Amino acid sequence: MSRTRVAILGLGLIGGSLGLALRQVGSEQVDVTGFARRAITGELALQMGAVDKLSDTPQAAVQDADFVFLCTPVLQMLPMAETVLPAMKPGAVLTDVGSTKGWFVKKIRNLLPQHIHYIGGHPMAGRERSGMEAAQADLFRDKWFIFTPLPDTPPDLMQRLRQLIQLTGAKTAELDERTHDQVTAVISHVPHVVAAGLVQLLRKQSDPALTARFIGGGFRDTTRIASSDADMWADICMTNSENIAAELDATVNLLGNVAAMIRAGDRQGVHDYFTQAKQLRDALLTTEKELK
Repeated sequence: MSRTRVAILGLGLIGGSLGLALRQVGSEQVDVTGFARRAITGELALQMGAVDKLSDTPQAAVQDADFVFLCTPVLQMLPMAETVLPAMKPGAVLTDVGSTKGWFVKKIRNLLPQHIHYIGGHPMAGRERSGMEAAQADLFRDKWFIFTPLPDTPPDLMQRLRQLIQLTGAKTAELDERTHDQVTAVISHVPHVVAAGLVQLLRKQSDPALTARFIGGGFRDTTRIASSDADMWADICMTNSENIAAELDATVNLLGNVAAMIRAGDRQGVHDYFTQAKQLRDALLTTEKELK
């Protein structure tokens, strides 16, 4: 049985974790070629076992690949795609791990050669740390990996990519790119913006050092994701701007209503706010456990 040849362009947290996970299944099934802009990153990927080999250029990395994964920040994916598409073999699949989809789909449609297919992908997994050094082979295990295939994506290619990703232990689902961006704005993008906002709130105190001295688990847990990579999150905000801005407006409105209840001494209203949130979150956690 021939091995599936994978090229990973960008060996940060997600690209590195993907390589580690795929190589764990054995070289008889998957062969991983990597490309990193920085030599030190590529050397670390080799040492950690995230790739079988490295290429000096992205074009060389993709020449024999069945699946090419774009694992750079979102705004860097388009120039990378323009670079490698002419070098990809007929029948190969271009995919990615970007957190937004609509912006890239609009751009990539007109660039695709007739013999190359694009299938969007987004692993709902991550850490507050970034870079190859933070990569983990089990990062995707039991996490959702969402695909956003185009309407004309051949079913057999979609099935092959799904089976490849399932080797990482991920659960797979399919959404259209518009729905994907609406959903992820609520459950991923806005929480990151808000977490960063809470840290900024601390910074704006009259004596930030005094306030920070007494930080406990609540602040640490709530703001953990504010330590995520700034380049990645700036790109996400630029490429899902309408959805993120709309949900931030809704969040501001919601918190404004809570502030008004607090000022008015409306204990029942504030109590209901916390009760409804607790009930919904508890129900979500129960459903999540049942699905595992």
